[in-house]
Amino acid sequence: MPETGLYEAMSTLRAVRRLRTDPIPDDVLQRVLQAASWAPTGSNAQPWRVIVVRETSLKQRLGALYAERWNEFSGKYDAMLAGLPLTERERQQRMLRAGNYLAEHFGESPAILVFCFAPKLMAITDAALDRPSVVGGASIYTAVENALLACRAEGLGCTLTTLLCMCESEVREILAIPEDWGTAAHIPIGYPKLRGHGPITRRPVEQLAYADRWKHPLSFKTP
Repeated sequence: MPETGLYEAMSTLRAVRRLRTDPIPDDVLQRVLQAASWAPTGSNAQPWRVIVVRETSLKQRLGALYAERWNEFSGKYDAMLAGLPLTERERQQRMLRAGNYLAEHFGESPAILVFCFAPKLMAITDAALDRPSVVGGASIYTAVENALLACRAEGLGCTLTTLLCMCESEVREILAIPEDWGTAAHIPIGYPKLRGHGPITRRPVEQLAYADRWKHPLSFKTP
């Protein structure tokens, strides 16, 4: 397989929800997990672990839970699309169809990466603020993103899902996760059924980055 450059991987890391059932070779899977292990974490504590779920019965149980949560979510989301412009509505509906496919076949994915975390090992510096706490994720989702980028480099389809975090107790029981560990992401991976990764749509940098102060335009000198 041709080597994928870092910038190419980042700019083509599309959510791939239609996966073949072909098994993933061990050496490929090992490289994906090695990439996750290189991620930076606070104090280099690496307060995460990942369960690679390949046993059919376990995947099926996770798939049933996922389908329940997706069906609840997708019905509400679909109703929200009515007021969108036609082009945007069609784009969102394509995404929903892909999501429906994933929900129907989640348990058939060759592997599901379940990322877990230990709150006691993390310095969650925003825990006391009057808003949802997000800082703890900085030591978890770096590993998740490394795994996603490695999947892209290996030609594996993947998508980050969090719906199963809504039923963490059930997932904990299925996978024998200790009570003092939580779940942060569930990533089905496998070789794509269709085109797989490709160009992505994102807001331009000018809408996301500011100079020195909030909303101050950021400009770059042209060489």
